[in-house]
Amino acid sequence: MKNIQLSQSLKPLSSKFAHIFKPYMGIIFFLLLASIYGFVIFRINTLSSATADSSEVSSKVKAAPTPRIDAHAIKQLQSLKDNSVNVQTLFEQKRTNPFEE
Repeated sequence: MKNIQLSQSLKPLSSKFAHIFKPYMGIIFFLLLASIYGFVIFRINTLSSATADSSEVSSKVKAAPTPRIDAHAIKQLQSLKDNSVNVQTLFEQKRTNPFEE
């Protein structure tokens, strides 16, 4: 019963405020969107310039798997390199200038 009386007493008050602020609804909406946009830009700026903790970096590096090359594959590549003159020149050329196409 008390809630019904409260809502009935707020009805004239809310209509009075709606009548007062109706001409300014566009400006209020624009200011609301601008403030949300500004907050998002501010958060992006602060999060993009955050630095990582060195202990976190070292723990991630330790957790990363170390790449391994099979010894049999190395021997096979060495034998191919030793047996083919074209492959030898290819290896030597890439060693001297690795960025050449």
